[in-house]
Amino acid sequence: MGRGPGGHMRISDVLHNKGGRDQGGRVVTVTPQTTVQELLTTLAEHGIGAAVVSADGQAIAGIVSERDIVRALAGRGAAVLTEPVSAIATARVFTVGPDADVADVEKLMTEHRFRHVPVVAGDALTGIVSIGDVVKKRITELEVEKSALTGYITGERAG
Repeated sequence: MGRGPGGHMRISDVLHNKGGRDQGGRVVTVTPQTTVQELLTTLAEHGIGAAVVSADGQAIAGIVSERDIVRALAGRGAAVLTEPVSAIATARVFTVGPDADVADVEKLMTEHRFRHVPVVAGDALTGIVSIGDVVKKRITELEVEKSALTGYITGERAG
């Protein structure tokens, strides 16, 4: 069930189970010219914390998050709202493939202190996962393991 080599959970499982707007590979993107104010509206409309910056919806030019907006507002004031997102976005973007191990992605996010990672298959942007998505998947995995072990210990094995 959704496990890659060595029985590990894959990022494709996280994307599949996210549901909602991002299911099926739909990723919210903004163009580099989008204003920070328009970005705020987009994030609020979709209930997300970050968007991929892309001129064509596929090639990744950067990533921009709520944290980037807060830092820019603190540093430059409200004038930043009329600036393009390219002025505040992170240009160096870590991406992962759909077959990436969830534990490896969790480690990557923790080590580099970012909360969102675009998922790329070939040259196509296929999704985005947040640290919340990853943690939720890991908790579900641990609950399943606990249930199986409890059943084993108490002799209530299924099948």
